[in-house]
Amino acid sequence: MRKIYLVFVGLLFSISVIGQSIDKIINIKEVERIERYLASDELAGRKPFTPGIEKAAQFISEEFAKSKLKKWGNSNTYLQTFQMYKPTLKSIQASLDGEVIDSKKVVVIGKETKTIIQENTSYAQARIAKGENFFQSAYRFISGKTPTVVWVDEDFAALFARLSNRNMLRENQVNVAFILSNKAASQYKIEVENEITPMPLSNVVGIIPGKSLANEYVIFSGHYDHLGVMPNRAVKGDSIYNGANDDAAGTTGMMMLAKYFKKWNKNERTLIFAAFTAEESGGFGATYFSEQFDPADVKAMFNLEMIGTESKWGKNSAYITGFEKTDMGAILQKNLEGSGFTFHPDPYTDQNLFYRSDNATLARLGVPAHTISTSKMDSEPNYHKPSDQIETLDLENMTAIIKSIALSAQTIISGKDTPSRVDTSLLK
Repeated sequence: MRKIYLVFVGLLFSISVIGQSIDKIINIKEVERIERYLASDELAGRKPFTPGIEKAAQFISEEFAKSKLKKWGNSNTYLQTFQMYKPTLKSIQASLDGEVIDSKKVVVIGKETKTIIQENTSYAQARIAKGENFFQSAYRFISGKTPTVVWVDEDFAALFARLSNRNMLRENQVNVAFILSNKAASQYKIEVENEITPMPLSNVVGIIPGKSLANEYVIFSGHYDHLGVMPNRAVKGDSIYNGANDDAAGTTGMMMLAKYFKKWNKNERTLIFAAFTAEESGGFGATYFSEQFDPADVKAMFNLEMIGTESKWGKNSAYITGFEKTDMGAILQKNLEGSGFTFHPDPYTDQNLFYRSDNATLARLGVPAHTISTSKMDSEPNYHKPSDQIETLDLENMTAIIKSIALSAQTIISGKDTPSRVDTSLLK
């Protein structure tokens, strides 16, 4: 009996030590320090291609250096820089079955300076039919690898023009021509001339190398960009969209986890910490990042998005998008048994959140990649508004969420648990 008692006391002592250790590293003072800077007016909303986001990237890099994270590959910087391309339309002409049509009924996504598309060019044919999710369907073609002519039902006329707002293109962008027409023409000719400007973007990436499972990866991420300064959408004189919750909060959480796991030093798998750029403008940072991996090597992805407010269940709770698509959520909840913290399935499935954040690119490749959030997406009062500032956040609860993620992830990063893969055949 005495032996059982000593084991029990030892277990309680171990849990207490873990709690004390994590409190020293993940604490509200440090969370507030990082969050306050990322959400400050000095960074002017962290819009891509502005001095504000460059300052944010420099700050995150400095924090990674303080945590003594390694750099990715043979790089001498934490910045993972890649090229995007900005097209400026100079001219577009189109005809269907020999009849010239209004150029506003054609949108060509591509990064070539001159493009001619005809029925005898090697383009796939597709249609976005009435009743489909227009933008989700369009994105599928834009992000694909096959040059395609897409005939768009005229029911989408009011939305069609917004396709031309896509002003950033990837290095491997293929041409996609969208034509607003209920009937596919047997003969057509589209001529487009663009001015193409290269535009560099940067993720910020730090590494904690694994021990026995160094070639298996676990990713922790958040996007550090936001909407910038928008004078035409100022509210009560405030035009800075600080993005304190979206997603300085998630980025802060990711950085705190990097600090903790570096001190914890028990990761058998390699841990990758990524601050993604350009999530708000198309998920370009996460897309580029995902292309650097063999998906089979990535065993889990924790994407943190908007964790600064209480969830619909109150404190000490969060939800996981795509909860039912793998057993990762069940693993995390098992590891928090007795803690009082609860992970829930995403309650806002009608909003397709699983497909709308930076987890989506790797999830589509089968990786158990999920977003953890607390945002009440049906009633979040400061979402995409200048009022999304640090004063609206519950920093104490946010700190508790970060601690819970740290504790729940330990069996995955130690190699004890491996989440099941996403069945890509079931994805939208």
